[in-house]
Amino acid sequence: MRRRVPVVLVALGLLLLLGSYVWYTQRVVNELRGDAERSSRMFARVYGALVDTDTSTATGTAALLDLSREIREIGVPVIVTDVRGNPNFYANLPDFGDGFAQPNDRRFDGIVRELDRQNHPLDLPNVGQVHFGNTPLVRGLKIIPLLQVAMLVLLIVAGVMVLGVRARAERERVWAGMAREAAHQLGTPLSSLHGWLELMAERATDPDSASARRHMEGDVDRLERVAHRFERIGRPPKLVPIDIGDAVEGVVNYFRARVPTLANSVVVSFERGEGPLVVPADRVLLEWAVESLVKNAIDALAGRGGTISVRLDRAAGGGARVRVADDGPGIPPKLRRKIFAAGFTTKESGWGIGLPLARRIVEESHHGRLVLVPSDRGAVFDVIFPG
Repeated sequence: MRRRVPVVLVALGLLLLLGSYVWYTQRVVNELRGDAERSSRMFARVYGALVDTDTSTATGTAALLDLSREIREIGVPVIVTDVRGNPNFYANLPDFGDGFAQPNDRRFDGIVRELDRQNHPLDLPNVGQVHFGNTPLVRGLKIIPLLQVAMLVLLIVAGVMVLGVRARAERERVWAGMAREAAHQLGTPLSSLHGWLELMAERATDPDSASARRHMEGDVDRLERVAHRFERIGRPPKLVPIDIGDAVEGVVNYFRARVPTLANSVVVSFERGEGPLVVPADRVLLEWAVESLVKNAIDALAGRGGTISVRLDRAAGGGARVRVADDGPGIPPKLRRKIFAAGFTTKESGWGIGLPLARRIVEESHHGRLVLVPSDRGAVFDVIFPG
């Protein structure tokens, strides 16, 4: 719930920003429409006075009065001064309204300077000057966009903070999942060691005890590798040229000796091309990624049996491709986009860390790619390491 609060605040901020933008643009449209209407009326009155054949000046005077009234309705603050700078007439001043100024009235001096700062005054020959300011619409057009930009900047900052919070939460989930995965991985060889010990106790004189000891040594070696893996967390990968075939084959051989072979048997096969296939890699992390894929396939075949195929090929353009495929139930299309998300799992006892961990090792530590390949049956994963 706490992680959702910043997202909700950013969404509300965006709605507020969009709402204010729509409201203000509609206001600007209405103001411009009103200005167009007033300008049209002014034009009509002036044109009527020009074409009037009446020799009297009544029509012209009325037109000029109408023109003056329409100009005042536009809302432009105006002060007319004479040739000596004394105010004669003013309109649309918030503190004074409209009217004629008294001779030598100095109350308008500061207002005149402010209007001249906004716009250059107009000269009227033998009359004086017209000092005018900005309409409320112009003032709004100068201020409102700045407020909207400031709000947008705040939303961007909030969005970045939300992404940071989400990223930290994601890392926390990954680290917690890795700890659980460590316990899970350590549990497998430990259980196996207990089984071998019981078998050796029962068959102390059996020649097969030598084979059992070899398997025990393999489990002990795996425990050591798992322990070394967690020493590498948070450190840069040690990329050195290695034969990737030997590393992958070692992982396959380990699981091949430990998968079910009786009821619901699982067969693990491995294919590789001729000669070594050398790529720069961190062997410890590489084996970890491949193990996660193979174990994921074994879990998919649990209770039903099947085949797991691991194949090593040279990738197009150099590098290597490791394909891990099984003939299990596969991954439903609607879940294909979620399987690499930390914490997502379809297994009751799963933690949803294996595939995200494998992808991080491949893509972040080795600059490669881990992809789910479309298939008609089972699940197929390709791990591509650059050369």
